[in-house]
Amino acid sequence: MEKLKLINGFPFVHYTKDFYTKDEMVVKATEFYSWINKRRTVRDFSDKHVGKDIIEKIILSAATAPSGAHKQPWIFCVVSNAGIKKQIRIEAENEEYKSYHGRMPEDWKKDLLPLQTDWKKEFLETAPYLIIVFKKNYDFDKAGNKTNTYYTTESCGIACGFLLTAIHNAGLVALTHTPSPMNFLNKILSRPVNEKPFLLIPVGYAADECWVPDIQRKELNEVAVFY
Repeated sequence: MEKLKLINGFPFVHYTKDFYTKDEMVVKATEFYSWINKRRTVRDFSDKHVGKDIIEKIILSAATAPSGAHKQPWIFCVVSNAGIKKQIRIEAENEEYKSYHGRMPEDWKKDLLPLQTDWKKEFLETAPYLIIVFKKNYDFDKAGNKTNTYYTTESCGIACGFLLTAIHNAGLVALTHTPSPMNFLNKILSRPVNEKPFLLIPVGYAADECWVPDIQRKELNEVAVFY
């Protein structure tokens, strides 16, 4: 039976973690880095079916992320309906067109050139699933009263990191898409006023003919400082 202890009247369970030798830790850390370093952002999706049960487990994995005061201030809206995906594409391309034709400063567009992106977002209809992550800036209790959430942006950002890792682990690919503004997603999906779109993520298999930019990630000395 799982050990249970009350601390100031609140239940706590005993936590144990697998122990590894130093050599085992080095192997596991190295293997994980080698594996996760193969993750790429993909824009060429296949329309091949993906089982709903796989997406459900991916979301459950994302929802294990830590959050401020354990408020779990996120909602993962999963869209597979072709009609809704089409609506989302139309609205997203409308915002993206405005961005590429006036909103974006020239240096931003220059930085995007190596990625060869534009306002057209076919993947929003091709990918079998769109996962739209909404963050809750506040919540409601059972009586309908407002309740606080804490570190909402940070919590949702961590959950999305877990989500992308779980997608990669399942053998699928994803794209982090942020058409701005994204308020149209509230309207299309009939989401409540306390939820704000955080990230739009197409999910599926990579297309048979899939190309990604030949770019390199920064080296350790460029992303970390040890004291």
